[in-house]
Amino acid sequence: MRVGDELGGHIVSGHVDGIGTVAERADDGDSIRLTVRAPAALMRFIAAKGSVTVDGVSLTVNRVEDARDGGTFEVNVIPHTMGVTTLGAARPGTRVNLEIDMLARYVQRLTART
Repeated sequence: MRVGDELGGHIVSGHVDGIGTVAERADDGDSIRLTVRAPAALMRFIAAKGSVTVDGVSLTVNRVEDARDGGTFEVNVIPHTMGVTTLGAARPGTRVNLEIDMLARYVQRLTART
């Protein structure tokens, strides 16, 4: 990227931070809505209208539900993405790799008590 270029998506490094499990898959207009269960260690970094990477695909988070053992988040996946990534085969019970947004890591580190 060059200075001044538009950033579309979010900054990721390609590292897997944890494993989630697809809890639900539902048609939602022209897209598919996936609900993913994630561990508590990652849920604190996932926010509605923020970003998360699921199986290497950068997605916008629509909804977050916290629970004692972690929680769930929802993302919508468009038909093109379903056709060219592993998300097209994702069904309830499918394990997926999760990566949190890099900026969320820095915010957490900067605001952590030492």
